[in-house]
Amino acid sequence: MLQKIKDALRVSGEALDEEIQDLIHAAKADLRLSGITKNEDDPLILRAITIYCKAHFGYEEPAQAELFMKSYNALKSHLALSQEYTEVSGP
Repeated sequence: MLQKIKDALRVSGEALDEEIQDLIHAAKADLRLSGITKNEDDPLILRAITIYCKAHFGYEEPAQAELFMKSYNALKSHLALSQEYTEVSGP
């Protein structure tokens, strides 16, 4: 997942890996706090994590970060309302 997020952020090299990994962990934790239990392999979960990272990763223009955060919160709200994303599947 780290490489996918780095690609989305247009980051190369390894200097910022720890910061990006922290953002990934924070996004996952935020989704869990909202009751979202679906695996990170799901495309919408990956999208939410990507948008969260974009919202919190070094944009000089605050308006851009705010747009990403609004997008993340909208997607998170939709996921939290779906039983498919909030129920643990299995026996």
